[in-house]
Amino acid sequence: MSGKLPKDFLWGYATASYQIEGSPAADGRLPSIWDTFSHTPGKIKDGSTGDVACDSYRRWGEDVALLRFSGAKAYRFSISWSRIIPKGGREDPINPAGIEHYIVFIETLLKNHIKPVVIVADYVNYARTCFRYFGHLVKDWITHNEPWCVSVLGYGSGEFAPGHKSNTEHWIVAHNLILAHAYAVKAYREEFKLEQGGEIGITLDCHWQIPYDDSPESHYPSVVKEMIGDRLPEFTEEEIAVVKGSSDFFGLNTYTSQLVKDGGDNEIQGKIKYTFTRPDGTQLGKQSHVPWLQSFPQGFRSLLNYLWETYKMPIYVTENGFPVKGENALPVDKAINDADRIEYFEGYADALLRAVTEDGVPVKGYYAWSLLDNFEWADGYDTRFGVTYVDFKTQNRTVKDSYGFLRTWFVDHIEA
Repeated sequence: MSGKLPKDFLWGYATASYQIEGSPAADGRLPSIWDTFSHTPGKIKDGSTGDVACDSYRRWGEDVALLRFSGAKAYRFSISWSRIIPKGGREDPINPAGIEHYIVFIETLLKNHIKPVVIVADYVNYARTCFRYFGHLVKDWITHNEPWCVSVLGYGSGEFAPGHKSNTEHWIVAHNLILAHAYAVKAYREEFKLEQGGEIGITLDCHWQIPYDDSPESHYPSVVKEMIGDRLPEFTEEEIAVVKGSSDFFGLNTYTSQLVKDGGDNEIQGKIKYTFTRPDGTQLGKQSHVPWLQSFPQGFRSLLNYLWETYKMPIYVTENGFPVKGENALPVDKAINDADRIEYFEGYADALLRAVTEDGVPVKGYYAWSLLDNFEWADGYDTRFGVTYVDFKTQNRTVKDSYGFLRTWFVDHIEA
């Protein structure tokens, strides 16, 4: 294949604070909704919590070393609200120990020529605090990561923290998350951007949807138009003005593609049936450890093209990865030979390269999920996405074959 990614292309890895840090009471941190949720019996698949996770609050130096030796140019991570403003409220005090921890961490990334890309999971006061204390170091901000998961899984189906099940709350939460994003961006642009010179946007989780068959219907099923009704909050004209144009880029978390057809009974899924099985009985791609993910890199390329054609914004792929089926049951010497993960990354990296060099899609960065095996939310430690094997009993880290594959691939496919 001819063509390479541009010299300034950012590649690296992604994590999230609760999934890797542990140390839930260190240096003044107080419980978050995920602490409470994971300690509630029956909420996490394997009965685990994030109390230790990868112990990265204490072992972050090891994580930076892994990033440095991988050749990564960027690291997308989140700053824990419960470490910065432990009580969480608008008028509650800021925790100096939390501020100091992240300053030292970010400075160490920069000394190792790794660009920090930071999620603040914001509401305006907390986001403004992060901009004030870290903005001299951080030039790439993400307000929310996967607001669909926060709203729908947290307040609709109850699968994520705080575990609410409702047919109305998730619409209200989604509405407020959009506003929180927009007003945080407004604050950054008006109060900090001129001096700090950064960019700010939001990350959405999107999977490419493929029609199950060649049915001529091209509109939404009528039930979708009718099902939400007056449960969907309306934006004021002022709010619409703030929301419009409130992202400097499209942050994309994507893992899979799916076949879709009319007739589902799940309102949260839009009354749509999702499947990986084609009409002829074959599967769309290779099955991962989780039921919702099969490999289909062709869909990734189609999605990148669609997003560029629709939104005309530069794109950062802020999460993309593959949990090898059954890897959780393998000893470390077997788990590190992760050929299926390499096959996935090779296909998706090739699709990204073609989208950029052949289709002209301005993809500016790619952050693989994940640097480490970690606490995978409601799955606990049953699902492993990392390019580094973590022994959760000893906290030993062992790089997998995919770690070396990505290092070599990006060296070979980015202009020198």
